[in-house]
Order: sequence, then C-alpha cells, then structure tokens
Amino acid sequence: MDSSASNPASSGIVRLDDWGLIRAVGDDARSFLHGQLTQDMLGLSAGQARLAGYCSAKGRLLASFVVWQRSPSELLLACSADLLAATLKRLSMFVLRARCKLSDASAEVPLYGIAGAMPAEAPSTPWMRAEHGGADLVRLPDAAGVARWLWAGAEPPALPALSADAWRWLEVQSGVPRIVAASVEQFVPQMVNLELVGGVNFQKGCYPGQEVVARSQYRGTLKRRAFLFDSDAPAAPGQEIFASDDPGQPAGQVALAAPVPDGSGRWAVLAETKIAAVDEGATLHLASPAGPPLTRRPLPYALPAEA
Repeated sequence: MDSSASNPASSGIVRLDDWGLIRAVGDDARSFLHGQLTQDMLGLSAGQARLAGYCSAKGRLLASFVVWQRSPSELLLACSADLLAATLKRLSMFVLRARCKLSDASAEVPLYGIAGAMPAEAPSTPWMRAEHGGADLVRLPDAAGVARWLWAGAEPPALPALSADAWRWLEVQSGVPRIVAASVEQFVPQMVNLELVGGVNFQKGCYPGQEVVARSQYRGTLKRRAFLFDSDAPAAPGQEIFASDDPGQPAGQVALAAPVPDGSGRWAVLAETKIAAVDEGATLHLASPAGPPLTRRPLPYALPAEA
C-alpha cells in the first residue's frame, strides 16, 4: 500500500546532503570492488543496484554502500557523507596495481531522495536501476508503505519538497542500515541485519573480514540484531542502549534515528541490541539505565527466529 497520499510528509524530493558518492573507474573497477565488499560486483548488471558493506579485517563495518554501474568500467557507490573521505582513502590504499581509479564524485553527481510517485518508466522493483533524463534512478525498498528512489544527477524532477527529517524517518522505517561516522567499526553485518536486506553474498568469495562474517552466519553464535523502536526523546547514532535486566553494561547501540514527521516529538530508532534482552521482555532505555524507554515496533521483514 502506498501511504504517501495520506501522509504528505512522505511524498516529494530532497537533496541528500548527508550522502555522498564514490566513483570507481577502470577495467579492473568491478573486480577490485568485488574483492573488497560483502556483495557480488562481478555479476552486477546495468539494470541493477546492490547494497554492500565494507568491513575491517575483524569483520566490523567501516561503511555501507548502494552500488550501481554507469558503464561496464564505471561504478558509483553511495554512502554516508561523513565517512566518505576516510573510506575513499582506505579503499585507495588497496588498489595497488589494479586498473581502477577512485574519486569523490559528490559535487559532480548530486544525490536526491524521492518518495511517493515517479514516472511509469522508473524501476518498480527494489534494487533496480534505470537511466532517466541523463541521471541514474535507483529503486530502494519501500518504507512505511511509501516507494523510495535515489536520483543521482543534475536537473532533478520537479516534485514537491520533502524535508530531510521525513526522508531520514523513512530510511529508519525501511530497516536498511546505513553506516555513519558514529557507527564505524561497531557492527558485524548481521548485527544490523545487513544480510537480511540483501547486503551480503555468502557465495562470492574472499573480502576483508569475510571469515568473521561467515562464522557469525554459520556457527549460530549471533547474539545481537537490529530492531525498530519508538522513543519520546531525541536519539542519535552511536548512543548506547541499556536493558533493565542488566543495567551495568550497554545492551546495544543506535544505528540510525529520525524524528517522526507528525509533529508529535517522537523519534524512530533503528538500534542493534542483545536478542536475549528483547526476547526476555527487558525494558530498554536510551543513553543510560534511567534514560527514556524504547518501545519496540515491527520491522518490515522477519528476523530468522521469527520467520
């Protein structure tokens, strides 16, 4: 169901100033990224986009990307702007003799978020990509019943303005994690459900941290997941979460947060926390054991234990 008609705050277009773009160009661009990211880049077609993570050797996420190709030798990687420079520097260290040039394309190719209705030729299936008016149009998963796209390029379509807070609220509601500077190296991909939303390919072969990610998947030792919550107080990535049954140590951490665009003052929170704390009905609190309580809300997809 498209809720944009009943929720005007969730329909329109906004410049994504907190996103940026890395460009990878060269005959080896695809194979280089294939060896660095959690996702299969060799099989990426012109009509597709893919979610991917970039991990440290310890399997902790350094960044997350939405990746698509503009040509067989040019790929674009959309990520959080506040970690782009550090991520670009680190990736560039490993190019070595590969025929691949990495650069910051944020100024040249501005990014917009579109929610609600788009022309009929826009991709209707999540993680599909189309060219439209000289720009790239990438379909993202729906959030709160609202269709979403990334528009990469100049001359965006003439649509009503959407607030940045409304876009971020939709991003939280989608349950798709985006690593930001405050959450760098905090999460193994499964801790923020990256593999559940298509961000990890377990058949693609080696990449930094691959053994840790695979071990977390197949040994059944995962004790943390990302959940959706409501809060009556503002929240921010990196904030700790505490559980009433073990207040002496943090039980989790906020991954993404945004104000609910209804003027209520409430906040939507996507947070990683201990599965046991949620399953056992502990009260979760933001920032401190006596902080604002968090109320769990359903994710738009099932967690493995709930499937």
